[in-house]
Amino acid sequence: MRLIEQAWYRNHAIKWLLLPLSLLFWLLSSIRKWAFRIGLKKRVNVEVPVIIVGNIGVGGNGKTPVVIYLVDLLQQLGVQVGVTSRGYGGTAESYPLNVDNNTTAEQAGDEPVLIYQRCQVPTVVGADRVANCQHLVAQGCQIIISDDGLQHYRLQRDLEIVIVDGQRRFGNGWLLPAGPLRELPARLQSVDAVICNGGVPAHGELQLTLQPGSLVHIQSGETISVQQFINHYGANVQALAGIGNPQRFFDTLRDLTFAVVEPTEFVDHHKFVVSDFAGFDSAIPLLMTEKDAVKCRDICPDNAWYLPVEGVLSESDKQRLLHLINTRVLN
Repeated sequence: MRLIEQAWYRNHAIKWLLLPLSLLFWLLSSIRKWAFRIGLKKRVNVEVPVIIVGNIGVGGNGKTPVVIYLVDLLQQLGVQVGVTSRGYGGTAESYPLNVDNNTTAEQAGDEPVLIYQRCQVPTVVGADRVANCQHLVAQGCQIIISDDGLQHYRLQRDLEIVIVDGQRRFGNGWLLPAGPLRELPARLQSVDAVICNGGVPAHGELQLTLQPGSLVHIQSGETISVQQFINHYGANVQALAGIGNPQRFFDTLRDLTFAVVEPTEFVDHHKFVVSDFAGFDSAIPLLMTEKDAVKCRDICPDNAWYLPVEGVLSESDKQRLLHLINTRVLN
């Protein structure tokens, strides 16, 4: 765990040195929100409903599985859906960028590529979310889902959904950089729904469960069930994760009865290079997340597999979410 994360989640004393910067962050972000609230800064309506799937903190809280879940849910209702994302880490020559089957994670960022590969719906990335949405409207999208963007107040929104890591919650509860938060927990009182990813949901929160699927060989695309994999290759595996909460992935593997002999953490959105795989044993399977796999297809070793997960809500929580969509978005 990095030193900054020790300050956020383990109360390392360095947080006190960072506290003045957190106060400055609070002041600047409050002024910005106030400017939008009184009209000094204008919000832009992009003609179709926008659903924000975001969080009040940094790191991976599980937004991507929720975005994929919502896309599938809206498609079942017969709605043409589009997705916009900042495309963190992307280095395309120009933006907005329309993601397609030839778009790489280096161009668009890992999460947009994963979303497009899973959902095959119009997906546009770029720092200007309003421009992204306008591109999606031009492509015939009837509803837009914004992957992150809760704090992108320039974009008018019809529904705000916040994802909370049920295990880590809000860390020390402080704003960046002394804590992991971009907004204080009181912000949750003004959003339309809070989805708890893992752990125990607080009162009123929806519960997201991540269900693992079959393992996929990164280079060949071969799929195999977990039990078949263990029967054939054994339970001993190596694992890597470059996500917001790598421990969640390692715990998932152990819950599936894998014996993780070499768990290796990378920072979220890590840009993998060939040398990252030099220390792994070629004789033992190497497992990673789907988010990491989209960046490693051309450089990973032959023993590399990824484990996809599906975000699932209970039937009662699904109906609560559908009610929100019907009353706030589709009415």
